[in-house]
Amino acid sequence: MPKLKTWQLTAGSAVAGLALAAGAVAVSGPWDSGQRKAERDVAAAHDRTGGAHHEMPSRNPAEPAPAPSARSVLGTLGAPAVPPSKADRVKGALAPLFDAAALGRLRTASVVDATTGEPLFTRGERDAMTPASTVKIATAVAALSALGPDHRIPTTVLATADGTGVVLKGGGDPTLEKEGLRALAADTARALRDKGAGPVSLSYDTTLYTGPDIHPIGRNNENLARVTPLMVNEGRIDGTRSGIGDRSPDPAGDAARAFAAELRALGVGLTGDPSSAKAPADAEPVAKTLSAPLSALVERTLTHSDNDIAEALARQTAIAAGEEVSFAGAGKAVHDRLAGLDLPAADALTGARFADGSGLDRNDRVSASLLTALLTRAADPAHPELRPVLTGLPVAGFSGTLSTRYAADAPGTGLVRAKTGTLNGINTLAGTVVTQDGRLVAFAFLAGGTPARDPAQDALDALASKLAATG
Repeated sequence: MPKLKTWQLTAGSAVAGLALAAGAVAVSGPWDSGQRKAERDVAAAHDRTGGAHHEMPSRNPAEPAPAPSARSVLGTLGAPAVPPSKADRVKGALAPLFDAAALGRLRTASVVDATTGEPLFTRGERDAMTPASTVKIATAVAALSALGPDHRIPTTVLATADGTGVVLKGGGDPTLEKEGLRALAADTARALRDKGAGPVSLSYDTTLYTGPDIHPIGRNNENLARVTPLMVNEGRIDGTRSGIGDRSPDPAGDAARAFAAELRALGVGLTGDPSSAKAPADAEPVAKTLSAPLSALVERTLTHSDNDIAEALARQTAIAAGEEVSFAGAGKAVHDRLAGLDLPAADALTGARFADGSGLDRNDRVSASLLTALLTRAADPAHPELRPVLTGLPVAGFSGTLSTRYAADAPGTGLVRAKTGTLNGINTLAGTVVTQDGRLVAFAFLAGGTPARDPAQDALDALASKLAATG
């Protein structure tokens, strides 16, 4: 696969219709043959890991095709300060749209120049609100900051010291797939043969996580599996790979039973069914598989609003911080990690609360200014480790949770890259957009008490599109 090329972003005249949309994706990149950069790199490496290469979602034939190459989302960095007239134009353009009744009784906004951090439009930007899934931006920034984009999550098999048992130990990778289990089984079978071991017992260890494994939204929810460090394909039992889907009531046990089947297929004798148990302290590793790099996991989380990976990222942050690996410990770790980033908005974390990593919990609280501060920091050349936060954002009209939003001829199509957030009565949108004069702008619009989902989403999309059309 050809190496991704990057050009300096240049401003150009707007062209209506599909020609604008196709060209716009090139400006808002980085793309290469339809794949995001980190996931393309995973495919190129193609090593034996538990985390599979995650393809882009199927594109609606009626949608414009992505451009074959990409320009950097950071092409405008280093631009001069924003002229005062620019802020006035942005305020004049957004203010009437921000007053739309569809946005409900509570609404906040923050729009800043991503290069300079200068505010262009603000309304209650410091007020902490329920962010829904836009909180995943904070989760992703914290995880990348704590662990780096190359970190991989392990799943390990250990052998007991007396050679009579093996333990499948979960490390927190929700993307482990059957191919990863098969590779683990092959390595385990080889190690047992080398040791001359006879039939062995099989247990599985989920003690890495503590506290409740059921999210406050409740059990058997199609949006999220039980939060456990061991599962296969996010505990899905219906073959889906993203979005809502039927989940197993016992994802860890299912993973262990699938592993047992792989071992038996390789001729390994097992003395009984798998059981849940903590690995002995003197057990030695005999096999290991790794997830895709954290950069790819972050991109998948943001593009598809993947709740299971988001919760895993929050817990990986807790592990790195030495906190309890639970909802509470992960929330503290995310908060503390963000506090250490020297965010451009000094008081951005005021009132912030991270009750979970996914945004499904209505007790989450973030402000619009925190979200734009995080996006601005991700665009900072001094923090290249955070770049997957920008490259993972869905592209309006093209990918992920924005693939079916924005008409082909809308000004924001292909230019807006944003994380969506949706709960009953809560609609949010936060991301970046390249304006007509070639500036990279970070924005966050949070609305609460919205009377209906679709009109609220349309109102948010109109705000982002208006930004794209403003120069």
